[in-house]
Amino acid sequence: MLSRLALLASIAVVMSGCSMTLPVTGLVEGTGETFTGTATGYADGAGTLEIRSAKTSCQGNFVYTTGRQGKGTFNCADGRSGPFEFVSTGSRGTGTGDFSGRRFTFTFG
Repeated sequence: MLSRLALLASIAVVMSGCSMTLPVTGLVEGTGETFTGTATGYADGAGTLEIRSAKTSCQGNFVYTTGRQGKGTFNCADGRSGPFEFVSTGSRGTGTGDFSGRRFTFTFG
């Protein structure tokens, strides 16, 4: 019985830790505004994005639509928002988005 409890506890610990957080850098083209932050992906294919610039901070959510591609949306404290999409190798990738009418490019990993 004790070994069964230990096995179940080990599985619970492993399953709860199934996420990967990677650094993100980005640029709003034509403005010089740069962003840094993190993206955290979870085993279920969903994830969160947190980035900030000298002007604002933004949060978003994303989901993998295939094994290597995903899309999401973000909202910033200054009212800007927009959709984004990305391609991932698993530990790094690139993406683009619409930052309230301006093109946003980013890398992660």
